[in-house]
Amino acid sequence: MAVSISLMAVLPSLMGQDVQWRGPARDGIYPDTGLLKVWPEGGPGLILKKEGLGSGYSTPVLYDGDLFITGKRDSLDVLTRLDLEGNVQWETVYGMAWNRSYQETRNTPTIENGYVYITGGLGSVVCLAAGSGEIIWKANPHEEFDAAFHRWGMAESLLLTEDAVISSSTGKGATAVALDKKDGSLLWKAPSRGAIRAYASPLLVNHNGTGMLLITSSRELMALDPLTGEIYWAFDLFEGLTDEEGSRININTPLYHQGEIYVTSGYNSSAVMLTLSADGKQVKLKWANDTLDNHHGGVVLVDGYIYGSNWLSNGQGNWVCQEWETGNIMYETKWYNKGSVIYADGRLYILEEKTGHVGLLKPDPEKFNLVSSFKLEGGSGPCWAHMSIYDKKLLIRRGKVLFVYDISNRAV
Repeated sequence: MAVSISLMAVLPSLMGQDVQWRGPARDGIYPDTGLLKVWPEGGPGLILKKEGLGSGYSTPVLYDGDLFITGKRDSLDVLTRLDLEGNVQWETVYGMAWNRSYQETRNTPTIENGYVYITGGLGSVVCLAAGSGEIIWKANPHEEFDAAFHRWGMAESLLLTEDAVISSSTGKGATAVALDKKDGSLLWKAPSRGAIRAYASPLLVNHNGTGMLLITSSRELMALDPLTGEIYWAFDLFEGLTDEEGSRININTPLYHQGEIYVTSGYNSSAVMLTLSADGKQVKLKWANDTLDNHHGGVVLVDGYIYGSNWLSNGQGNWVCQEWETGNIMYETKWYNKGSVIYADGRLYILEEKTGHVGLLKPDPEKFNLVSSFKLEGGSGPCWAHMSIYDKKLLIRRGKVLFVYDISNRAV
């Protein structure tokens, strides 16, 4: 009975969440179909190029027919809603921006049932009305529970369960917290394990009928009970897996598939595959491999293979395919530079971070199978924002510029 109640309480949002970081399951896979399998020369049709937005590396999303995007203006974080013609419907200041290195906003909004949930650059958690931009409530668990930032600050995108907003407010007072979606009041806090915040966003999974939150700190991957914050287990991502004198920077949201969890991080750290016990209360290492040490572009799992880019240096990386079951590397190929990846309707979409080349790939474990490509015209700075796909539209952000492309197969 306890398991049944847990599932009813937390798992509806797993499938019913409207808009969130890296798609419905936070795995970089978008459900759109009827998309172009090959792009015209020069790329798909450009619907919108909107300049003058707040600066940021966060992902643009589409909700209720409009675009939502966060950004930094002066020292403030702002959330902007605009229509597909580029007309701004509203823009709301929701917090103070990160004020040290790489100050651009990185937090992607989570939107559900007409409400937007977003975390600010200095740790505030805010709920806004999607229709008007009005702030409904604001909390700051980062300050309340004495959390601590890593060197590059805040990059988390909030996770929702049926009743709660989950924030990885990691530090002296807590590992993570659950706030009531209605008013921001505290529902639970998970005990501190002595680490500080990482940059990865939390993940909600269903393992053999048990709801489980995966929370990443600067040191560990942990599994929490979504109802109480009880820590089921914690896996050390450093010991034997990275150079203790170096820097493992935990940025990427883990992948979960059929009782296994894949975690990857840059800076020559080993990607690891973990196997859960049947009840999810224990975990063990299955394999480790340091070739696909993904920096911050994310990875996707397609038909038993993991696709993404690795870290050779802060400015260089290759594109890699890795077998899920064994960790074997199928290929490692140079294509401009490392970057981010998502998947929809039989194709991988990649964006290299240095010069803004966008690629369309057919997933193929035997080779880097590039079908089409084009180069972004406009924007400045690194292309660190992950792409997204909604309503047969490809959304790409570069700095203060938002591009929206028609990728439907009716577009040819």
